[in-house]
Amino acid sequence: MATDDMQEIRDTLTRIPRFAGVVPGVGIERLAGLTNRNYKVAVGDERFVLRIPGEGTSEYINRQHEAVAARIAAEAGVNAEVLFFDEADGLMLTRFVDGAVTMNGERFKDLGAVARAATAFRRMHECSKSFVTAFDLFRKMDEYLDYLRKKDARIPDGYAEVQKDAEAVRAALNARPAALRPCHCDPLAENFLDTGGRIFIIDWEYAGNNDPMWDLGDVSVEAGFGPEQDAALVEAYFGGQPPAAQAGRMVMYKAMCDLLWTLWGVIQVVNENPVDDFWAYAVNRFERCKALMGSAEFGRHLDAVKRG
Repeated sequence: MATDDMQEIRDTLTRIPRFAGVVPGVGIERLAGLTNRNYKVAVGDERFVLRIPGEGTSEYINRQHEAVAARIAAEAGVNAEVLFFDEADGLMLTRFVDGAVTMNGERFKDLGAVARAATAFRRMHECSKSFVTAFDLFRKMDEYLDYLRKKDARIPDGYAEVQKDAEAVRAALNARPAALRPCHCDPLAENFLDTGGRIFIIDWEYAGNNDPMWDLGDVSVEAGFGPEQDAALVEAYFGGQPPAAQAGRMVMYKAMCDLLWTLWGVIQVVNENPVDDFWAYAVNRFERCKALMGSAEFGRHLDAVKRG
């Protein structure tokens, strides 16, 4: 790590009261992150994670709402312990989860890990507290599109036509609205930390009260689940075979999360995020959405949602 980067991190740590007088003696290690910079910070026998918000993220992430969600999730035993959160810009310090591995698609081939993820989701969804805001899928699409139009951004060809087709999904879901629960709403595989006995879910930037089936559908897409993993996820979550309408809602959200994160990927292009090829990311998600929505499976699940 460059000397200038180390100095910036040390300077940032001085904003956190617990590091007063100990900054020169800390150990710092860069961790992964798509839009933010994350560092493991070691002080004596204690280890923490420092999250420095990415450039431009405050334009589309409400840090006050995130702070509430992160703390509630920690109290529920789902998130890592939150030790400091600056709601002005999103600087955050959490407890490092010892003995955990960061999940990815390959590690989620372990059906035991899939079941542990379902347990973590259920614990969060059954929490007695609510988040500050609701995660409204279609409203968020509108917000992202408005943001991109203001930036005169390029959007994948055919997006408008697919969005029109998504109106049938909106109508089916809204005809039988789900009871909203506190949801993560952005369950990338890498946001799961698995100790082998328990899974923690981190990064609550997009959290909100939502249909719980969104979380299940989204993690299925993000981690590249196949039919066996999907079955393990819903059976662990419901304690057996899920109701057909609930399984159908999960599949609806598999398509809709790809449609939403297509726009999110374009926002990263606009913000010149150098971490990845976000245009390719957006196009790939868009094509996957179109493929699922055009399948016979999708039609069957849409009918199940309509029947309720």
